[in-house]
Amino acid sequence: MATAHPKLALRPLLPTDVPVLAEIFRASVEELTGDDYTEAQQEAWAASLDDDVAFAKRLGQQLTLIATLDGSAVGFTSLAGEDKIDLLYVHPAAAGQGAGAMLVDALEKLAGNRGAAKLTVDASDTALPFFQKRGYVARQRNTVSVGGEWLANTTMQKQLASGATQ
Repeated sequence: MATAHPKLALRPLLPTDVPVLAEIFRASVEELTGDDYTEAQQEAWAASLDDDVAFAKRLGQQLTLIATLDGSAVGFTSLAGEDKIDLLYVHPAAAGQGAGAMLVDALEKLAGNRGAAKLTVDASDTALPFFQKRGYVARQRNTVSVGGEWLANTTMQKQLASGATQ
């Protein structure tokens, strides 16, 4: 039976997810960041995932969550260590539908329940307003070299509620 309003869901990373997550990453960078980064910067950023083995290892070493819509992956996030959002990408076709918010909500709860007092993220210029709306505060402006291109981002931080109160 078809549903009138498909629902977002969360699940953990499966090894078979890596190719589709790489596609989500590339599509997100190529289609959503054009107002903030040059074409050369976007190409370098998207090419940073050309090593599928390294990408799979990175995801596997972190707490990685997948957002699904009708069973298909539409976004993902990963927590590095106890308190750093490493990756957050949503496919352009699903952007603005709540997948990113759901993913970050889940990481905030998991990190808080594991005892983290704060979460930190190096947000792209494109993601900056998203994180600001969620209570993250800019701490430092950064410039990073990716594939011979310089990209700007902002280190942001959010205080979390105590795990005991969640």
